Amino acid sequence: MIKKLVLLFIAIFAIQSYGQEGTASPYSFYGIGSLQFKGSVENRSMGGLGIYKDSIHINFKNPATYGDNELTSFNNESRPIKFTVGGGHSSTNIESNTRAERANSTTFDYLALSVPVGKFGFGFGLLPFSSVGYEFETRNEANDIDFRYDGEGGVNKAFLAVGYQLSRSLSIGLQVDYNFGNIKNNTLNVLFNEEGEPLEFFTRQNNRSDLNGANFILGLHYKNMVSSKLELQSSFTFTPQAELRSKNQRTLSTITLDTFGSDIVSNSIDVDLSASDLRVTDLTLPSQYTIGAGFGEPRKWFAGFEFSSTQTSNFSNPLIDNAGTTFEDASKISLGGFYIPEYNSFSKYWKAVVYRAGLRFEETGLNINNQSIDEFGISFGVGLPIGRLFENANIGFEFGQRGTTNANLVEENFVNFQISLSLNDRWFVKRKYD
Repeated sequence: MIKKLVLLFIAIFAIQSYGQEGTASPYSFYGIGSLQFKGSVENRSMGGLGIYKDSIHINFKNPATYGDNELTSFNNESRPIKFTVGGGHSSTNIESNTRAERANSTTFDYLALSVPVGKFGFGFGLLPFSSVGYEFETRNEANDIDFRYDGEGGVNKAFLAVGYQLSRSLSIGLQVDYNFGNIKNNTLNVLFNEEGEPLEFFTRQNNRSDLNGANFILGLHYKNMVSSKLELQSSFTFTPQAELRSKNQRTLSTITLDTFGSDIVSNSIDVDLSASDLRVTDLTLPSQYTIGAGFGEPRKWFAGFEFSSTQTSNFSNPLIDNAGTTFEDASKISLGGFYIPEYNSFSKYWKAVVYRAGLRFEETGLNINNQSIDEFGISFGVGLPIGRLFENANIGFEFGQRGTTNANLVEENFVNFQISLSLNDRWFVKRKYD
């Protein structure tokens, strides 16, 4: 009962705090923000690998993993209801050719539940899709600030997934996502007179976009013993292209700055976006496919490889004119796995711990000033047994780099810390005795 109350408290806290900024990256200025990792701490600790399927963890990355009818691990009783909840903290050093800054962000990352029904499995929950959180400025030839940019918000997704076990080895799945959220982008333009002195009044443009739309994911998962000890697992997902409806607002303001640099609005007007067909726009969510495979010994070790490709070149946002920026097709390679010394050890705790590691190489699809923005990460993690046999707390660390200082851009060196709880319970148990 105490465990259920703790989980309920976390869920309530999550709902109240889900509007927080999940990034402090200047690169979240572009598109609909920095795309968030759509997986669990367990996935992320293995370089983002989403291939592995078992009976005690939820795998957000492939809806086919919800389908299963494996009962031998549970004394031929019903499979358990699975709960998971996770959050994280990120610390980032942001460097350019002229200065360096440090930024931090703490987020609640996901809340999900999986319910087995025979060969079917159903899952639903809440995940971040993208995050916006930036503040930076540009300077003119006299090294005076001429533009200042800031933004916040992001897109979340609520999902409903179903998986079905076609055969002992093959499962299929379908997931429907409802994406929703809002993004605010503000631009301050500092004006100068002929002598190069700043004027008393500046102009600021405020843009707000309220976004919503649905997409779906198709999944396949294959799992089979290829020898007495060695198991093969492979995974495939496909996300068709979809649309986000964006309802837009734009305000122009005349402002002055007080002695502390804070904005004081003198007057403002609402821009009629209908005249330029920008009041309501459609943003394209590009199609994506992911494929991967790996080998391992059940409840002992696993190692795998995964590749994903996203048609990001199809994305555009007519409301925001990002000069010098283009979107190109994105891709990601993940390598990772885990090792368990002795999963059912009761006498030596650290032998029952799951040790995870992985790395990833990613082309984000963002190109600024003819520079492709790439990302690299190396991750480590552990799954710590708590409570009953099939419950654990998962802790992960990731060290990585994004971007470049070439072409007046910035390089980000980040450390991500994640933690989650994977819990289970049986809601429907047949009585063995009257």
